[in-house]
Amino acid sequence: MYARTRRIANSSPRREGRRRRYSRRVRPVAVRILHPTAAKLEPLERALDDARGRNARRLADAFEAEGAADVLIVTEARGGLAFGALLRTMGTTPSVAGRNHGLIVLGAGALPLARARNLRRFLEVAGSGERRALANNRYSADAIAIGRPAELAGVPDLTEDNALPRWLEEVAGFEVDDLQSRWRLAVDLDSPLDVLLTGATLDTSIDTAPVRDRLDRVRTVAADHRAELVVAGRTSAATLRWLERSTASRTRALIEERGLRASTTAAMATIDRPAAPRAPRSTLGLLLDDRGPGALGAILGELADGALVDTRVLFAHRLGRDERAWPAAEDRFASDLLLAGRIRDPWLRALTESAREAPIPVLLGGHTLVGPGVRLALGRRR
Repeated sequence: MYARTRRIANSSPRREGRRRRYSRRVRPVAVRILHPTAAKLEPLERALDDARGRNARRLADAFEAEGAADVLIVTEARGGLAFGALLRTMGTTPSVAGRNHGLIVLGAGALPLARARNLRRFLEVAGSGERRALANNRYSADAIAIGRPAELAGVPDLTEDNALPRWLEEVAGFEVDDLQSRWRLAVDLDSPLDVLLTGATLDTSIDTAPVRDRLDRVRTVAADHRAELVVAGRTSAATLRWLERSTASRTRALIEERGLRASTTAAMATIDRPAAPRAPRSTLGLLLDDRGPGALGAILGELADGALVDTRVLFAHRLGRDERAWPAAEDRFASDLLLAGRIRDPWLRALTESAREAPIPVLLGGHTLVGPGVRLALGRRR
């Protein structure tokens, strides 16, 4: 059902000492880092996959250093399995249910900025053996600790990890906490742009000049008290408070479709009250429906002096919540890097060309860009 790649940590006297010290305090916990890799990847997909692989190895070493002895990087593709089906398998397998008190599941792109003390919080909750869970963000979970993984036997066929905290709390009756106030833990490597925002590098053959130019120009806008910045998409009140405190420019915010991935029918449904989530809708998307994708740059130019736009909300508005109907990953990643010439989807190519040729600097991306990545995009790293 899924393959395991066992981690063999680089040993050193200091690391072994730390691991023995913390292992005395950490109950047995299984850590599963999901890093499925397709046989054929296009260049931008490969660049992201490589970055996620480096992050997965870093996380595995870090969890082992904090006392987790059963840490595996799962590299096999699901083979058509829904995420929920994979969880059912994990929660009931003897290596988890038999030897371990709890389970931590996270994607290979999760927590690239996490520190040791953050990982210890996940280990503590997973090791509790109680009906408790801890997510990095309950509405957009990329990492979650589960105190009683046997309960996963009843999890439905969730398509993604984002919806799991909601199901655990609203359907399975878990006490779910999160670390939403720790903005660093919400950063996830979902796009090559996210890799650049964290300060890491991509393959030198990839042209990052256009997006780096817009990053520099947007930072200039944010530092100008006479300027205005648009932030559109799944941003949050916490991000807006940070912008108010930390930037000189004024902020115009369009907050739309928060919880887009968590609000699935499977996650929200209960026995006596079936759920029917509203179809995603975007104010900016409605304007583009009327004026076409090529109008994006002109629209944003009328509103502000710089813009950060969550295009995944626009995809959901136009094509629905299911990502399989969206433009291909390679096209989405090319759009995030403003490489319009590499995009095959006509609508997204026109949108990206419009953003690139806009009279103001425009950055396109996903949740990280308009959420925790705002701090990174505008130059703050602490």
